[in-house]
Amino acid sequence: MFKKSFILASILFANIVFANQIKEDCNKKGEEFVFAKDECINYKAFAGDKNSLAIIIHGTWDEGTDIIARYSAFAEDISMSNDVTSLAIALPGYSKSSSNNLKAIGSKKEKNLAAKKEYALMLVDLIEALKQKYNPEKTTIIAHSAGCMLSATASGLKANLVDNLVCAGGVYDIHKKVEDSKDLISAVDVIDNISKDTKIAIVYGTQDDVSTPQMNKDFYELAKKKGLNVELIEAKDAPHMELEQTKEAKEIIEKLLED
Repeated sequence: MFKKSFILASILFANIVFANQIKEDCNKKGEEFVFAKDECINYKAFAGDKNSLAIIIHGTWDEGTDIIARYSAFAEDISMSNDVTSLAIALPGYSKSSSNNLKAIGSKKEKNLAAKKEYALMLVDLIEALKQKYNPEKTTIIAHSAGCMLSATASGLKANLVDNLVCAGGVYDIHKKVEDSKDLISAVDVIDNISKDTKIAIVYGTQDDVSTPQMNKDFYELAKKKGLNVELIEAKDAPHMELEQTKEAKEIIEKLLED
């Protein structure tokens, strides 16, 4: 019994040392890195004069994609148009972000990573770390596809995580898409914990065949029934790709950042 306890204690100690070393190494990398749940997350910041933070969470791309390069122009546009500090985030396995414990959500080896609770909890930790770093009066998440699924779930795992959530092309009920989903989680599973103070904008494209219009309308009706502060926005003729960058999405982003 003593030997078993000693082994468990040794493993726990080793894990703590390992995590502390990762955090220390991450902090040495500079301003565009932040530590969250044993991952060193790379991001690009564009400063604004308002004490308001906009965080862009991307969707599924092939593992290793340079997300920072792809989303920097969008983040800069958000910053310049609204005078807020805007961040383009690279989730684990993208750009220079680590993948110590979590694979890239576009991994070919494992499916539905964006519907794993550990991934959503990492996002909670990441958002909290960024809020602590920038100390904004208001925090807004702008998320697309799998990033939207993660962000909506995270908002239920941690009430009042953000003030605004703009979700474009998301999946809110993974159980309707995946047959064996007992180990998966999405917004419908935590909807009762989402704060009624959080303003949620659901953006859907009429030509989106990944996050269909009906999927978005169903979640909108459920969210309204639950008393959430939710708005549904149609992007006419818009497909799934770059839905968060459509004219309709930018208009609701601007509205929420001005309020």
